[in-house]
Amino acid sequence: MTRVAVLGAKGRMGSESVRALTAAEGLEVVAQVGSADSLELLVEAGAEVVLDLTRPDVALDHVRWCVERGIHVVVGTSGFDESRVEQVRALLGDTPSTGVLVVPNFSIGAVLMMRFAQVAAPFFESVEVIEMHHPDKVDAPSGTATRTAELIAAAREAAGSSPLPDATTSDPQGARGALVAGIPVHAVRARGFVASQEVILGAQSETLTLRHDSTHRESFMPGVVAAVRAVPGMPGVTVGLDPVLGL
Repeated sequence: MTRVAVLGAKGRMGSESVRALTAAEGLEVVAQVGSADSLELLVEAGAEVVLDLTRPDVALDHVRWCVERGIHVVVGTSGFDESRVEQVRALLGDTPSTGVLVVPNFSIGAVLMMRFAQVAAPFFESVEVIEMHHPDKVDAPSGTATRTAELIAAAREAAGSSPLPDATTSDPQGARGALVAGIPVHAVRARGFVASQEVILGAQSETLTLRHDSTHRESFMPGVVAAVRAVPGMPGVTVGLDPVLGL
C-alpha cells in the first residue's frame, strides 16, 4: 500500500480526490491536511506521496518541504508555472531520487485535447485558445490553457511555422486576450462551467475546433489516481500526465 496525504483536502477538488484515492486499490489516505494544519502531520502519518491541491502562492513551499524530506509530490494546483517548475528542478539537483509530477489538468480527455492541438497547430495559419471556468476560480488563464499554448507554440516553432496573422493595432480594453508563448488565450468565468476549453485553428477556407468539457470533478479522478500511483517511479520533475498515460 502506498501511503498518501492530501493537501487542500477540504476543498472541492480535495474532498473528491480523497474519496477516489480511498476507493483505489493499493493506495491508503493517511492524512487529510487543511490550511490550518501543520505539515508535520505528513511525517507523523508516514506519507510517501503528497497530492497538493492548494494555491500557487503556497504550493512551491509545500513542494520544497516535501522534497527535503524525500516525499514524492503530485502538484495539482492550477497556476504552478514554469518559473516554479524550474525552482523545483534546481532543488532536486542533477541526481534526483524524489519525484515531483506537476499536472495542469487531471482529465484524460483534456490531456488528449492538448495533444491533438499540439499535432494540429503547425498545419494551420491561426490558432487561439478559449478557456471557460466557474467564477470561483482565482487564477487566469488556467493552467491547462497555459500548458496548451506552450505546447502549441513549441510545435509551431519546431515546424518553422510563420507568426500568427493579426492586423489588430488598437485594443485598449484587451479584447484580444492574453498572449501565452505568443498564442492568444481568452478566459471566461461564468456560473455553470466546471472546466471547459476550446482550441480554434484556422486556415484559408476552413477551421478546426477542438473542445473538451469537464462537467463534474469526477472526470479528474482517474488522472489523480494514475498520477499518485506513478510518481514514486518518476524521479525528478515531470510536467503533465502524458508520460503517465504512455503518450
